[in-house]
Amino acid sequence: MGNTTVWKPSSTAMYGSYLVYQILKEAGLPDGVINFCPGDGPTISKTLVTHPDMAGLHFTGGTKTFNTIWRTIGENLEGYKAYPRIVGETGGKNFHFVHESADPRHVALNTVRGAFEYQGQKCSATSRMYVPRQMWDTTLKGMLVEELSKVKMGCVTEFDSFMCAVIDRTSFDKCARYIKAAEESPECEIIFGGKCDDSVGYFVEPTVIVTTNPKYETMCEEIFGPVLTVYAYDDFEETLALCDETSNYALTGSIFAQDRAAVVKASSALRNAAGNFYINDKSTGSIVGQQPFGGARQSGTNDKSGSAINLMRWTSVRSVKENFIPLTDFSYPSVSSEE
Repeated sequence: MGNTTVWKPSSTAMYGSYLVYQILKEAGLPDGVINFCPGDGPTISKTLVTHPDMAGLHFTGGTKTFNTIWRTIGENLEGYKAYPRIVGETGGKNFHFVHESADPRHVALNTVRGAFEYQGQKCSATSRMYVPRQMWDTTLKGMLVEELSKVKMGCVTEFDSFMCAVIDRTSFDKCARYIKAAEESPECEIIFGGKCDDSVGYFVEPTVIVTTNPKYETMCEEIFGPVLTVYAYDDFEETLALCDETSNYALTGSIFAQDRAAVVKASSALRNAAGNFYINDKSTGSIVGQQPFGGARQSGTNDKSGSAINLMRWTSVRSVKENFIPLTDFSYPSVSSEE
């Protein structure tokens, strides 16, 4: 878009980011257009975010970090040459909402993908699910467990591994902490997985928690790991309202139903709960250039990365007017004394 950029990669994805940067350079990207700048986040931010020439921030990461950076920008407004543009894509607490008319096997397969691909380390990963109690007890619970039993965990070099290790020790410890708390809670039951092994790599089994409390912490807080929490409900409309109010995030969500009236009702009730809303599909999988991506509330500024909507945020509009007719008088006919 005509802008030069300082690219500060995540410390846990530095090598992959550098590889992409080298590919861009080999493809002919001129020097200085993208300036790759790895390092400690707070140290780099302290220099960049307060610099007078900073024109904009495009951030992907945690909500707390984004809030801190935005607060710093607000405190330094007098020091900038222009008001910085701010775009952020932060966290999510994404849902699968299942209606009684849904196909249980379709739900189970999409949930395995949505919750456990990439070890659940996607901002759009399915992390909570609402299911009709009768469907859960009679079909869906068994189907989900059956499909998860087929999941292979292993090294990334083993191409038949559906799941690998989580990204680092911090992620491993966070997942283990939530799982241990669920094991000890009278409101929860772990029906699959629950084991964590850091002897070689940081492996967390695909874990399904069933809770009787729709506001239990794993229904509300982002984990960013292979942990799915299920709540079995009795009333469709009441639970739609519950789903909408449970999380401060509003990134992605799905409705599974063959009843079109239920789809319409859920789409309306959850219109503010998910910036990317899916119908009979998993809560993940948007593709750059095909499906704009982003959410509101504490999931970010919803500027839809991967689309022209986002790109327009990085333009500064200049309007030009040119006159070809010479002016002959400064006054106007409307103020003339002649009748």
